Amino acid sequence: MTEDQELRREAERRADAKLGFRAHLMAYAVVNGGLVLINLVTSPGYFWAIWPMFGWGLGVVAHGIGVYHYIGGLRERAIETEIQRLRARL
Repeated sequence: MTEDQELRREAERRADAKLGFRAHLMAYAVVNGGLVLINLVTSPGYFWAIWPMFGWGLGVVAHGIGVYHYIGGLRERAIETEIQRLRARL
């Protein structure tokens, strides 16, 4: 595989991860917006919609961190470390 092919493959992987996160965030907003409306209509005295928003929100935050910040770098460093270890054995 050439360097250009490897770069394209990595770029595609990253773009897919970002698009997946955006789809997750959009689903979160739409579904939880609907839950808030249902909550306000059926039981305005108690805001129960906060619980699914909170739980799912933790997942969205973790997904976003994984895509845009920490986990990708950790994975790449771990792969590079393993490659170096394997090369040292040869």
